[in-house]
Amino acid sequence: MSDLANQFLFLPERASTFAERVDFLHYFVVGTTMVMSAGVGLAALFMFFRYRRREAHQHTEYVVPDLKTEFLFVSVPLVFFLAWFAIGFRDFTWFTTPPKDSMDVYVMGKQWMWKFSYPEGPNGVNVLHVPANRPVRLLITSRDVIHSFYVPSFRIKMDALPGRYTQAWFEATKPGTYQVLCTEYCGLSHSKMLAEVVVLAPEDYENWLQEQQRGRLQDRQDALADTSLVPPVARMAEQGQKLVGTQGCLKCHSVDGSKHIGPTFLGMYEREEKLDDGQTIRVDEAYITQSMMDPGAHIVAGYQNVMPTYQGKLQGPESAAIVEYIKTLRTANVRETASEGPAYDPIQ
Repeated sequence: MSDLANQFLFLPERASTFAERVDFLHYFVVGTTMVMSAGVGLAALFMFFRYRRREAHQHTEYVVPDLKTEFLFVSVPLVFFLAWFAIGFRDFTWFTTPPKDSMDVYVMGKQWMWKFSYPEGPNGVNVLHVPANRPVRLLITSRDVIHSFYVPSFRIKMDALPGRYTQAWFEATKPGTYQVLCTEYCGLSHSKMLAEVVVLAPEDYENWLQEQQRGRLQDRQDALADTSLVPPVARMAEQGQKLVGTQGCLKCHSVDGSKHIGPTFLGMYEREEKLDDGQTIRVDEAYITQSMMDPGAHIVAGYQNVMPTYQGKLQGPESAAIVEYIKTLRTANVRETASEGPAYDPIQ
């Protein structure tokens, strides 16, 4: 029945758990409005013929509905609108709360392509590989203008904003290749800003990931063997550790929990911070990135608004690397050097 409805409404193939929820609400709203529209149209047609004026002096009788009729005509549509709101709010909350075990992928839009980066490698341009039946969280940003990441078959859409991270998540239900579109006009080649999500069976994804890692390890060995080549950049957390030093972050923030000019990075990620306006905020990727680009937006209680902005100083991949480094500071051995891993090729 759902496949027939998809064809009737010209909807793309469903390929994620979220798509089923969106389509159910879509069918409910469209079905109800079609039935009610047909009822109103037929009633109007009936009235047109049944109560048409037959004589020149004939006038339509003035009808005053009783209280029960008015209550019926108000309450029934209200019940449907509230039902749509309840279902939509439930699905919105579900979509904006990624599962704890989600696999993270950084997404950056730029004129006119999509670039994908896994925290521990590999990277991709216009092709995102993910396993089926596993939640995937997308941390989305833009290098230049506003873009919008849209996968019709997954029914997910999220804006990519310069200088900050937005997030979306999905769980693909079946292997295949699915189109990615940009749905925010972003310039001359907006319509050509295409990419694809390649969903693989779990075992096929692991094989693909191992092949990519072996290839990067070989590239790293080749680069180290040739002294004329610059060694590849370390993975994201290692690069972030270097950046917090070179960008002056450690002049105001500690990594061992000691008090400093700014809040310590130790245990910062996923911590509930109390702000100077009395509100609380959960420290996530979006908050950390916004704090780098717009430090005065949310001031932690007990600290001064003295941090300079890094808007225009840090590229999307660099801020993402700092976020990944701060994530590693959740553990006790936060100052240990990360183990050797796949090289991370920063998005340029």
